[in-house]
Order: sequence, then C-alpha cells, then structure tokens
Amino acid sequence: MPTAAMSYVSGVSDTALLGETIGQHLDRAVARWGDRPALIARGQGVAWSWAELAARADALAAGLLALGLAPGDRVGIWSPNRAEWVLTQFATARAGLVLVNINPAYRLAELEYALTKVGCRALVTATAFKTSDYAGMLMTLAPELADASAGPLRAARLPALELVIQIGGSSLQGALAFEEVAGRATAESRAHLAELAGQLQFDDPINIQFTSGTTGSPKGATLTHHNILNNGLFVGRTMRLTEEDRLCIPVPLYHCFGMVMGVLGCLTHGSAMVFPGEGFDPLATLQTVAAERCTALYGVPTMFIAQMDHPRFAEFDISSLRTGIMAGSPCPIEVMRRAMELMHLRDITIAYGMTETSPVSFQTTLDDAIERRVATVGRIHPHLESKIVDGEGRVVPAGTPGELCTRGYSVMLGYWGDAERTAQVIDAAGWMHTGDLATIDEAGYCAIVGRIKDMVIRGGENVYPREIEEFLYRHPAIADVQVFGVTDARFGEEICAWIKLREGASLDEETVRAFCRDQIAHYKVPRHIRFVAEFPMTVTGKMQKYLMRRAMEEALGLQPGAGADNVGA
Repeated sequence: MPTAAMSYVSGVSDTALLGETIGQHLDRAVARWGDRPALIARGQGVAWSWAELAARADALAAGLLALGLAPGDRVGIWSPNRAEWVLTQFATARAGLVLVNINPAYRLAELEYALTKVGCRALVTATAFKTSDYAGMLMTLAPELADASAGPLRAARLPALELVIQIGGSSLQGALAFEEVAGRATAESRAHLAELAGQLQFDDPINIQFTSGTTGSPKGATLTHHNILNNGLFVGRTMRLTEEDRLCIPVPLYHCFGMVMGVLGCLTHGSAMVFPGEGFDPLATLQTVAAERCTALYGVPTMFIAQMDHPRFAEFDISSLRTGIMAGSPCPIEVMRRAMELMHLRDITIAYGMTETSPVSFQTTLDDAIERRVATVGRIHPHLESKIVDGEGRVVPAGTPGELCTRGYSVMLGYWGDAERTAQVIDAAGWMHTGDLATIDEAGYCAIVGRIKDMVIRGGENVYPREIEEFLYRHPAIADVQVFGVTDARFGEEICAWIKLREGASLDEETVRAFCRDQIAHYKVPRHIRFVAEFPMTVTGKMQKYLMRRAMEEALGLQPGAGADNVGA
C-alpha cells in the first residue's frame, strides 16, 4: 500500500545562493548597470544611477567610520521612506555596522526600548513625519543633547547612544546633519572601508528588525547579509525582474517588504526602485506609477484596495504595470482578481513569510494557474524547506492543517540578546516555528489558514476566520472585512465580523447573515457584526485583531474569557 504524501517540501533551483556581502554585490551591480537608474524618490527630486548610489553610500560609510563607529556597532534608523534611508542601508552594510530598523510610528517608550535593547551607538533620525515630532521626542529622552556638541552624547536614559544624525534639518541641538557625515571622511577612514570589503563575512549580522506581538516586548530579529541578500534575489527572480523594470515601493523601508523585497530585490536584478513618498498615499502611488511608467508595484491588500477605490483611479494610465507582490497580511481572493484586472497586474504574485525568515519562504509564480495564484501563497522558495506539523510536532499528511515550519538559509540568527525567546521558536533541528496555521497539498502549494492564536473555538468547533472573510468578500457591497472571536458564556467564543463597505453602499446586519445562510455552516455565521470606517492596523498594514476583539468585548459588556488568547495581532 503506497505511503500517503506528507506535508514536507524543499525548494530546488538551478540558481546558486550568493556567497557574498551586500557591499560586494553592490560593486557587482555597479559593474553591470552603473549608468542605469537605481533610485528615484519623487518627493525629494532624487534620481540616482547605480554608480551614483554606490558612490554616495561609500562616502557615507567612510564618514560613519571616521566618526568612531566600528564593525558590529548598532546604528538605528528612525525615518519614513527617503533616499537617506536607502543610503544608510547600503553604507552600514559596507562598513559592517548593524542597521537597526525603528518603526516610524514608535513613540517615547518604544523608541527608548529599541535603542536600549540592542545598544545603539548611533541614531539616524528624521526631523518629523505626520504627527511624529522625532526631534522633540528625542530631546525628551535625551535632554543632554543640548550640551553634546563638543563630544559624544552621554544620556542617562539612553546610555549606549553617542551620536545622533539628523535627516532633513539641523534643528536638533547636538545632532549632526546627515549631509555633513560624508564630509567627515578621512583618507584613513576611506582606507579602512576598503580593507573591510575583504574582511566582512556574509554570515555577519547586518540588520535587526523588531517584531511585535500581542504580549511582551518587541523582539529584535537579527539577520545577516546572507539572509536578506539571497531573499531579495529569489523574490525578484520569481517575478522575473530585470534591469528594464521599475519597481514602485510604497511599503515602509523599516520592514522587510521595503528593504529586502524592495531594495535588495532591485539590487540583485538591476531594477530601479521608485518611492512615491515618505508614507503610503493611494493618490501619490497612482501618480508615481503613471509618471515613472512603473512596471511593478508592491503593497499589502489594503493598499491595493485604497488605490482601486480612489475616486480618481480612472484618471491614470497605469498600463505599464505587469507584476508586483501583494503580501504582508492574508490576501483576499477577490482583491487579487480585481488588481489583476483593473491594475493590469497580470503577473502579480503572492508572497508569504515573516521577518524571522528574511522574510519570504513561499511565493506564487507567473506560470501558476490563476486558481493557484489567488487561492494559495505558492510553493516553497529555492534552497528552503517547509513542513506542516501537528500539536506534537509530527509532520501531517498533505492537505491537513497544522503549524507551518521553515528551515534554510533565510532563518534569522536569533532574537538579539534573548536566547530564551529564540529557543521558543527555533528548535534543535533548525526549524523556525511560524505560529501560522497552513496546509500544503500534494503538488506543494501552501495555503495559509490563519494564525494559531486567531483560531476561534466555538462550542468545540475549530473556526478559521480567513475562511469566513474570503466568503464575505464575495458580497458586492463589502470592501474589506475582518473576522475574529469574542468571548461567549454559552459557546466559549462567538464569531464577530467587522465590515467596511464600499463607498455609497449600504448593508445591515440581517442582510449579511442572510447572505451567509445555507452558504457556510451555521456555526460560522457571524453572531456579532459591526460596520466600521477603518480597522486598527500596524504601519505595515497588518490588522490588529486583538484590538478589535478588545473593543468589541467592551462594547458588548463582555468579560474576556478563556478564549481570549486565541486571537493574535
């Protein structure tokens, strides 16, 4: 009797892994595409070739070394999307400095935690963005900046921080203007930079990204040149990027989507990276795609929805688009179909991953049938392995839901300074336990069912919110929907749906329930329904269901029960 197929896959490829640092690969890019466009930042009037970008990054790197920073030192960057962000990314990689991505939305306590947790010696900071007064917050945390002009900063609350570099102004007393750093370079620091090119190793840590959770402090996922350079390579290869492509990047640089899939995806294929603005704006993104004739576009589902639903959408010729990635949170099938039809994104791909895996581990391909491309996250990336396991860690038969685990070059070194939490997610065999519920079918396609903590247990029935969301997206009046569980005295948990309607559409609770009846099982029909204008979400577009649950339980006068831990961020 033949053995049933199991939920284990490994990625093969005729493309070898890159065994080099980001700096070495930047040299390769300059040699191949030196005069071609590399970085376009429309809001800043910046348009640099690969040769210009590399020269500016080298000057900045030499300046950072001249200021006393040394390989292995941590350099924080707290800024929205700007050309200076990309320069800092390449300069720190050149100098062997560890770039620490700090969420632009962070406020005082979060900034203090991030800088202190990893011991940042330097911080590259914007002056302000939207409602965030970066300069003011930094002065609150480190009033000693007022007296720091003569030497290294000595701040009581930020003991490791010695140097602040300010982007877009010089209003911050005690800080060095970003434009001045390259001018601090010396013959000695330039010679040191040249020596480092042959000394740095591709397994050196080069980036720390903080991952959030519903409980506990953020964790600093520590990534290497090898992790993120190769992930950028295979993400771009799956989309068939070339030096002729122009990739519009409205997603944040502080997140893997922007700095790995975007910047390093372009680096490894010679494509131009195009930034519509400092933060996502649907109109600016549409204008940029049209004006720059972008061929590829990145975004989370809510970004694509915002563009397609924009009242001026039809004004723009975006027919230059062909590919891109929709990722960052579960991608509704109907949103994918609309994007392919309305935005000319016939070759758009879905990618799945997490910060701890650099990030992508599964991705659909241009050759996949439309049904595969809208209903799954594709197949395993080259040089990676994945398996689905049950609660006892055993691999389950193909098509059976369980926890998705990933192993290979992309798995992080660990959480910075936190061996205990690292051991909780990376097991002795090197498998990264994602916390995501998924299936892998016999053809190797992966479908994400939901988060383990998102699963709702209603009267003993396991309910996956993603399944209900996908069904509700079929209703023509529904623009976006989030389903989660709330505590219930009788069933333990009940199903709740928050619904955002299309502009001009109307709907009531009973109509929604009637739409569900006889179409999905009775226990999956939402008991509680709320119509909302917006959803609480992170800067990267991830829905924060735990906040929705909390708000709904308060509104219903419910006491959080035993099921409270089943809903994650």
